[in-house]
Amino acid sequence: MKPHYILAAAAAATTVLALAAQPAPLPPSWHVAGDHPDKFTAGVDTSPEGRGAKFLRSKTKDPDAWASLLQSVQAQRYLGQRVRFRARLRTEDMSKWGGLWMSVNAKDGRTLAFYNTHDKPVTGTAAWQERSIVLDVPADAAAISFGAIGAGTGEVWMEPVAFETVGRDVPADRMPPDAALPTAPTL
Repeated sequence: MKPHYILAAAAAATTVLALAAQPAPLPPSWHVAGDHPDKFTAGVDTSPEGRGAKFLRSKTKDPDAWASLLQSVQAQRYLGQRVRFRARLRTEDMSKWGGLWMSVNAKDGRTLAFYNTHDKPVTGTAAWQERSIVLDVPADAAAISFGAIGAGTGEVWMEPVAFETVGRDVPADRMPPDAALPTAPTL
């Protein structure tokens, strides 16, 4: 084989590999939000290691930024039921933490139920780990939002994503209460 044919074949193979590793856009209704969504990028990882997982990646070195890759759905079909959001997560160089979160909100925007997996963070570089959140959907709920959160720098992947109703035998998650306020001032 002539040298220029070998170089052309190698260049073509490199181009094919580069195109195969390009992330795909997010599915409809998934988007990025948070305190600095502009400091993150998201998509679907098409590499063999990514296996089609949705990802949230820091674009900057801001250790205090956080963002969420999320989807919101109407709550109507889940009113009065208990729902579970679950996914497997993995992280790479996550400086603070990665995890899941879910929120149930009223029409006026009030939060009726909320939980995040901050108490079970995925940090640093970690292999796939399952996380889940279970919340009740009250009769006055209008929307349910759920997704992955990335705090600090690094990347978090989420797959496979599942959203389902569960029975009352599955315990609902509750955020730990805030510290109690003192009963008297300390002057």
